[in-house]
Amino acid sequence: MADRGLEGLALPLEVRARLAELELELSEGDITQKGYEKKRSKLIGAYLPQPPTANGAAVVRCRLQPSDGAPRRTLPAGHLGVCDIRDASVRERAASAAGNRPLFYFRFGVDQALPPERRAPVTPSSASRYHRRRSSGSRDERYRSDVHTEAVQAALAKHKERKMAVPMPSKRRSLVVQTSMDAYTPPDTSSGSEDEGSVQGDSQGTPTSSQGSINMEHWISQAIHGSTTSTTSSSSTQSGGSGAAHRLADVMAQTHIENHSAPPDVTTYTSEHSLQVERPQGSTTSRTAPKYGNAELMETGDGVPVSSRVSAKIQQLVNTLKRPKRPPLREFFVDDFEELLEVQQPDPNQPKPEGAQMLAMRGEQLGVVTNWPPSLEAALQRWGTISPKAPCLTTMDTNGKPLYILTYGKLWTRSMKVAYNILHKLGTKQEPMVRPGDRVALVFPNNDPAASMVAFYGCLLAEVVPVPIEVPLTRKDAGSQQIGFLLGSCGVTVALTSDACHKGLPKSPTGEIPQFKGWPKLLWFVTESKHLSKPPRDWFPHIKDANNDTAYIEYKTCKDGSVLGVTVTRMALLTHCQALTQACGYTEAETIVNVLDFKKDVGLWHGILTSVMNMMHVISIPYSLMKVNPLSWIQKVCQYKAKVACVKSRDMHWALVAHRDQRDINLSSLRMLIVADGANPWSISSCDAFLNVFQSKGLRPEVICPCASSPEALTVAIRRPTDDSNQPPGRGVLSMHGLTYGVIRVDSEEKLSVLTVQDVGLVMPGAIMCSVKPDGIPQLCRTDEIGELCVCAIATGMSYYGLSGMTKNTFEVFPVTSSGAPVSEYPFVRTGLLGFVGPGGLVFVVGKMDGLMVVSGRRHNADDIVATALAVEPMKFVYRGRIAVFSVTVLHDERIVIVAEQRPDSTEEDSFQWMSRVLQAIDSIHQVGVYCLALVPANTLPKTPLGGIHLSETKQLFLEGSLHPCNVLMCPHTCVTNLPKPRQKQPEIGPASVMVGNLVSGKRIAQASGRDLGQIEDNDQARKFLFLSEVLQWRAQTTPDHVLYTLLNCRGTIASSLTCVQLHKRAEKIAVMLMERGHLQDGDHVALVYPPGIDLIAAFYGCLYAGCVPITVRPPHPQNIATTLPTVKMIVEVSRSACLMTTQLICKLLRSREAAAAVDVRAWPPILDTDDLPKKRPAQIYKPSNPDMLAYLDFSVSTTGMLAGVKMSHAATSAFCRSIKLQCELYPSREVAICLDPYCGLGFVLWCLCSVYSGHQSILIPPSELETSPALWLLAVSQYKVRDTFCSYSVMELCTKGLGSQTEALKVSGPQHMLHRGLNHT
Repeated sequence: MADRGLEGLALPLEVRARLAELELELSEGDITQKGYEKKRSKLIGAYLPQPPTANGAAVVRCRLQPSDGAPRRTLPAGHLGVCDIRDASVRERAASAAGNRPLFYFRFGVDQALPPERRAPVTPSSASRYHRRRSSGSRDERYRSDVHTEAVQAALAKHKERKMAVPMPSKRRSLVVQTSMDAYTPPDTSSGSEDEGSVQGDSQGTPTSSQGSINMEHWISQAIHGSTTSTTSSSSTQSGGSGAAHRLADVMAQTHIENHSAPPDVTTYTSEHSLQVERPQGSTTSRTAPKYGNAELMETGDGVPVSSRVSAKIQQLVNTLKRPKRPPLREFFVDDFEELLEVQQPDPNQPKPEGAQMLAMRGEQLGVVTNWPPSLEAALQRWGTISPKAPCLTTMDTNGKPLYILTYGKLWTRSMKVAYNILHKLGTKQEPMVRPGDRVALVFPNNDPAASMVAFYGCLLAEVVPVPIEVPLTRKDAGSQQIGFLLGSCGVTVALTSDACHKGLPKSPTGEIPQFKGWPKLLWFVTESKHLSKPPRDWFPHIKDANNDTAYIEYKTCKDGSVLGVTVTRMALLTHCQALTQACGYTEAETIVNVLDFKKDVGLWHGILTSVMNMMHVISIPYSLMKVNPLSWIQKVCQYKAKVACVKSRDMHWALVAHRDQRDINLSSLRMLIVADGANPWSISSCDAFLNVFQSKGLRPEVICPCASSPEALTVAIRRPTDDSNQPPGRGVLSMHGLTYGVIRVDSEEKLSVLTVQDVGLVMPGAIMCSVKPDGIPQLCRTDEIGELCVCAIATGMSYYGLSGMTKNTFEVFPVTSSGAPVSEYPFVRTGLLGFVGPGGLVFVVGKMDGLMVVSGRRHNADDIVATALAVEPMKFVYRGRIAVFSVTVLHDERIVIVAEQRPDSTEEDSFQWMSRVLQAIDSIHQVGVYCLALVPANTLPKTPLGGIHLSETKQLFLEGSLHPCNVLMCPHTCVTNLPKPRQKQPEIGPASVMVGNLVSGKRIAQASGRDLGQIEDNDQARKFLFLSEVLQWRAQTTPDHVLYTLLNCRGTIASSLTCVQLHKRAEKIAVMLMERGHLQDGDHVALVYPPGIDLIAAFYGCLYAGCVPITVRPPHPQNIATTLPTVKMIVEVSRSACLMTTQLICKLLRSREAAAAVDVRAWPPILDTDDLPKKRPAQIYKPSNPDMLAYLDFSVSTTGMLAGVKMSHAATSAFCRSIKLQCELYPSREVAICLDPYCGLGFVLWCLCSVYSGHQSILIPPSELETSPALWLLAVSQYKVRDTFCSYSVMELCTKGLGSQTEALKVSGPQHMLHRGLNHT
């Protein structure tokens, strides 16, 4: 068939093989007849007689080689090439001008050797189209050819094996192939071309763009009308470059065959040149395929030689069978969320920045003081030798008494001893463990700053880089694994610690310190003097001037929990100390009280480094003392007449709480109270409250000095102490609504949705500050716009250790103006702080990048949400203010989650009242919804070493479902506003759909249908009856003694059972009672208030026999009547029940005193006790006249207290039971264990209806019995060897919790679960 009409043509074998492929695709239905004809005419068109053209045949000589000066590059597998071919006349002129130079080049991939201005531009639109197209496969899945796929895959596999873009033979060869201008698409001159292999050619071998655009209209018309591929939605977006790539791939696939002894007949095309495709020599030699006669042995993808003359088509079929016929089913259900989700439209009334572009703010010049030391080690040497008895550091015990006083002389001598031992006593002389420049860990507890200080300066003297970290208390500390990763990346092998800390570390039974999870193997080295060797007299540390060597590494915990190491050079360290000295006005012998962590941040900079440079005396207050006595730092300020104190706003807050009018407090000596977390906008409330209380104790308003800092930029800004008490600090009242859009709008304090911020002072001396947009290019903000603060100074961090990419994005930022001009030739450092520079150069901070949550395009800061939640009454509901706020991604947008620890004495009612108030407050103040609010017991959230909440660990627990909250309030309906668009049911299978089994799957699949119940042929005798009541009567007659129900008690024994005839007779008696005692008529509603058991089933069918409509209701709990009885009353009233049937025990409970206190017992409808049934049979059993009549009402109560009722007809009930029977393969000989609540939904249907319809035996296990016997359900499953069991998640939880401690015993004597087929959760 492939040779019809081709007898007179001499076609090459590759053309004949391609025609065979087309025949196969047509026979399989992969292409249409029209597409087949077009592709066939395309293939043989070159060999059909055609009239000569006006200009003669245009045949081009093409060389395939790299451009001059460009390195030879190979093409990775999967890339296509683009042939840059111009008009024939243009090529001829270029050939005559260039002589033997190549006329054009093939260029594969994106040539990195080209400068950016000469690379093919890729627009965002084309890039996004390329991404979407590649993500769903190289071709549209609706039109796919397995044979063609196999051919392409085999070719790509061979190219990949040879590591070349095209087949690279061992010698140059040429192949005569017809070239027609219609076979090419326009050259890649448009900016919208695909980036898949589209690049501009080299200037030497390619005509200019003006020449290439001579016949552009002709190219476009040919591309539109002459396409030879099936038209799809994705291919219609491809530009010329992509089309050329497709055609070139086809050409390349056919150039695999060696030169033939009988070349194709091209006599009808007379030309001066022949088309020659010359391939360059590859770096790897490809073997030449052996030939048999004039035929070549082709190779399949796995290297099996096949004769191309005989079995090309057969081999393609073999290749097809090697892979699945269709892609995995899941690929048909991948939705494009960009098209499915509702797109949030921007608010047209949202505020926008209107100010002028800000200018970079320069701090005052860093002064040069003659007595400043050339390095920090030199300062230590000076004070250690000149003033050895001057106090350097005083530590306190938990009673607030001085524990140890470290003088400058002791600090100097002990630091030298540590430096000597690090360098000379670890390892051997030939192979020391630590060399200058190596990193060592400092592991010291927070109550031992003296030992940490000695070790830190010992490392500086030894030119070793200290990495201070927290003490690992257990192997599962929050964040400990990430700290270990940092140590491993820094190459740390030695950890310096104190004797007390070493003894307190967790140890194995052999006394060795175990390797902590994620930590490298460490040698623990104790730095106490008694454990160290005294250095020789001739040994002296080499003290150099400050240089760019790394001084220390400070760890930083990121938003995602990862830990980074910020490197600080010795020059930055010294410059930072000088800038702090100038800004704070430090002088020699001043006393400073430090409450902060001395291992990092402000506590390290002021309490360990700058203090030594100025020979200051530091009073260190440990965190353990602050927990016992929050006023201890104030007492030490008074006792030592301290001039400076370094605290956080929490320390001020707890001091206020513990303050009880102490008369001996005098804070007049303070000239500077540094608030380390002044960057937190909510610290202003603590500052104002502290000033209001202690201003009468001598505290001056100008003394409070908030500062802003970050690990990357060190101190960003600090408020200077002034002597002018009349100068008020800077503060602003900003609109919270404007801040969410990154805009500054001044508002009034009377409104609730405002944020009052205080300034954090001026820019540091010698620094330049600017504010840039948080996203995208670091462009300068406007004066009324919130941005990320960036600092250019010597006194900043240098890098993230070992992370060059992140370092470049953070430490090497070059802000630009709106015109694109750089602000400075020197790089800036991102601080991670969001804020602006206000009037007078005052810096204001409104949040942090790590706490930023972008919800529906609006920015919210976690600190703001925390402050709002803590302000909700009762304020003391949250235990010690321990609350965490973070965001999770749901439907491609961030959602806010709040997790808080509640007080131990809180009740469930208090919890939900507080949570409701929090939701209302956040909605009114921040105009944002909360996705989830979870309360956990006190002291259960993961903690940081200083007692705060470990945010990333808390978020991880939430995502894993391991948070174990005691109260949860989910509100997705208030915050998830971009729900998927409603699906549209397709009327029929269109071109955008594909058949997958019995499912119709398209880009927007609308539904998936199960089997049609009416078309299934089986032996179901119950189908003859329209009503369940008739099915029960039929079973009572045909199989009267067949057991339908078996009820188990808490001991696992049979409490009662029902056969078909027994259930039928009890139902008849109940029907008589309803008609005679209840005087009910057809259609009356009856409430069935029964515990899970046999009575409920009999009562239900009794109602059907009497023509009444039953409503199953959960009975009230005897121990909790006050809260459960109103629900019963509500269902009875809403359902309009004319009668209430129950047992004698529950009947007494409904009329008890406790019930009378909860509801009005006089409002109950008539109550019938079914323990005493009449012995008469009904004269006639009711039969409904229509299957669509109401069978029963299904009422359920949601977790939010919403009551919903569903009307079930007789037809729907029978269909439901039949579908369950078919799906679960239920028949009379089967036994099924059911442990569900039988009052609504699937639990009711399985408990009461399915056994009657299907005839199987139901083993009923009341879920309440598992509270006293957790193993009851599993024992029943094992004892009866059931194959299927139905249970709820609460049943699974009861079993796992109750049997968790009995696992070993159950393995020996417990149930065997190998026989049942599976668990069905409802």
